[in-house]
Amino acid sequence: MAEDGKNGGENQPAGAATSNGNGAAPQLSVLTQYVKDLSFESPGAPLSLRPREKSPAININVNVQANPLADTDYDVSLTLTAKAEDGDNVLFNVELVYGGVFRVANFPQEHVLPVLFVECPRLLFPFARQIIAECTRNGGFPPLMIDPVDFAQMFQRRMAEEQSKQKAQA
Repeated sequence: MAEDGKNGGENQPAGAATSNGNGAAPQLSVLTQYVKDLSFESPGAPLSLRPREKSPAININVNVQANPLADTDYDVSLTLTAKAEDGDNVLFNVELVYGGVFRVANFPQEHVLPVLFVECPRLLFPFARQIIAECTRNGGFPPLMIDPVDFAQMFQRRMAEEQSKQKAQA
């Protein structure tokens, strides 16, 4: 590896994270991923599986929760729910709680929440999306491919709501 001379002679791999002031680089590791809860219901089957002239209305909800397990380990849960309706008839209802245990080490304290509520669910989402798609396909429907989620925007909205609640209480 060649040195570029810009960092005082230190040998660092290209793209290496910078330290947070205590000499240790921030580290985000996925320790495990798991399905915590999965439910698929098609109450009108087999009648609900018939071809339709128009697409059903599909309501999708996304939620993220994070709980500490140890000093640097956190359990992050991504909840995806999708309900497809044709008029008053529920075609399917699917709910997935997909979790991951993450090690979040050497981050400045003000960066921990964004890592937990933006980066961790961003890493979990493709796996959860695939499970939902397979579940709906296995239920006899076309695979439900959920559009990518902007977790940063969700986090910013959540923080704004928390701040307005605190102002209202004060």
